[in-house]
Amino acid sequence: MTASTSPNLYTTRKLNNIDEAQVLKKEQDNWTRLYHKTLKEIEVMINIQKQVQDMIKIVREANMTITKIKETILQVSINN
Repeated sequence: MTASTSPNLYTTRKLNNIDEAQVLKKEQDNWTRLYHKTLKEIEVMINIQKQVQDMIKIVREANMTITKIKETILQVSINN
């Protein structure tokens, strides 16, 4: 990483540790960004799933209404 230009090994080692710490910090930041992006994507999927469930409920209610209308029309046509 850092070439020893100083006769003091402590300084060289300290510089290497700072470089390593910076690299680790960048990796941690990348993983943190990925984690938050993944959480947002999961949240979007959950919202879509809720919307689909709501649509299914609406379709079931509409289907029941259509069935009742159909039964009413059949009863009227039988009585006439």
